[in-house]
Amino acid sequence: MATTSEDVWRLLAELATAQAELTAAQKETDKQLKETDLLLKEVSQQQKENAQQIKETDRQQQKTDKQLKELGKQIGGLGAKFGSFTEGLALPSMETILRQRFGMEVISPSVRVSKDGQHLEIDVLAYTNGELNTAYIVEVKSHARQEDITQLKSILQRFRRFFSEHKDKKLYGILAAV
Repeated sequence: MATTSEDVWRLLAELATAQAELTAAQKETDKQLKETDLLLKEVSQQQKENAQQIKETDRQQQKTDKQLKELGKQIGGLGAKFGSFTEGLALPSMETILRQRFGMEVISPSVRVSKDGQHLEIDVLAYTNGELNTAYIVEVKSHARQEDITQLKSILQRFRRFFSEHKDKKLYGILAAV
């Protein structure tokens, strides 16, 4: 079959249409690539901002941690001062009671002892030798709680390890709440 001029013109028209469609598709692809590039730049910028915010959050967290640690120290210091204050309030009447009612001769506030790497703190240690041969351990608290009783029991159990000179004495514990 022979190719006619109409066939050639028809093929040229199809080619021109295909070329136009290809050009339009390439323009659309270029447009989409530009939009994608723009989106990637925006995402990259957002990631940079997020990274900066994370750094700032970490810095703030470290600052907050430091402040909390300092606050904990301050609260601990206040607790120790309050404990000393409470013991100071109780001591005069405690001395009177220990001497007059229980016959104690030696009364020592704030006793701290260390032995073999272990430590023991007693708010008041009172004792007498002779006929009574007795020792009292007094723990002073602002409020008496179950854990304070447990603490006093622990001190009583450990006492003779730290004070062998009192090993033959009768030992009593007093929990004083102010």
